[in-house]
Amino acid sequence: MTDTGTETKPVAAGCRSMNQPIPTRILASGYAVAKRITKQYAKTFYFASHFLPRQKKRAAYAVYAICRASDEAVDDNDHVGGADELAHVERNIQAAYDGSALNTPLLLAFRDAVIRYQIPRSYFDLLLEGMRMDLDQSRYPTFLELYDYCYKVAGVIGLIMLKIFGQRDPQAGQHAVELGVAMQLTNIIRDIKEDAERGRIYIPQDELARYGVSERQIIQAELDEQLRALLIYQIERARQYYAGSVAGIKMISSRSARFVVYAMKEIYGAILEVVERNGYDVFRERAHVSGKEKARRAWRILWRGQYI
Repeated sequence: MTDTGTETKPVAAGCRSMNQPIPTRILASGYAVAKRITKQYAKTFYFASHFLPRQKKRAAYAVYAICRASDEAVDDNDHVGGADELAHVERNIQAAYDGSALNTPLLLAFRDAVIRYQIPRSYFDLLLEGMRMDLDQSRYPTFLELYDYCYKVAGVIGLIMLKIFGQRDPQAGQHAVELGVAMQLTNIIRDIKEDAERGRIYIPQDELARYGVSERQIIQAELDEQLRALLIYQIERARQYYAGSVAGIKMISSRSARFVVYAMKEIYGAILEVVERNGYDVFRERAHVSGKEKARRAWRILWRGQYI
């Protein structure tokens, strides 16, 4: 399939299978939907993605849109509703891979992306496993168990994006996973309040006990020195994963993609700096990086050539 594919004879809605060329106008519509979803929910990636070549950018948007659907399935529903929604997402992914007829431009764009970049179906299987963990598990006894969750919901996305960006060293995968885990750990730190409101506490139970922090403190948003010390520890660990990911950036084939990944590392990692500037008060306001600061950091990366 190419961006300038020839229009085929009209096919009834819901009856376009994998062996039929997809008209350019339908693909464009699907990719446009994916772009809108990415722009709305993944502001940091959307900002950085403007430096990607058109086809890689569109594929990344299509993949993100499907991943977002999985995330919403567990965040916006109870256990039963979430399970039903995840099953629906899984059926859509299955249909995209097995050649079944698809009836929405977004799913056709997703199929186009996974075929074009040969993204293994197993990656999405792992992602869905991680999402199901959010339905069945709200606490993690140790970091080893939390890491398994982070690997499935975020590290695997690093592997998916690496298929789109291309790699020139087989070890790039482990570093892509490290960046995904670092970003998920950043989410966990930033979103402690929101997650607690959903009944979830991701910080490992043994670490809560080690620092003398109770679940009640987190649920009731009580910041004290013990919780600050715990958050300092969580931030340091996230930064170790960010640092570990750097070696993999130069293993990415595309220069523009290397810049995008480096920018994501720097900009997303800056959320941790905001948490620090806020005195580790993750309850008072949600840490975010302003558009001006994103642009400043992106320009600094370009100026220093850190991604080359």
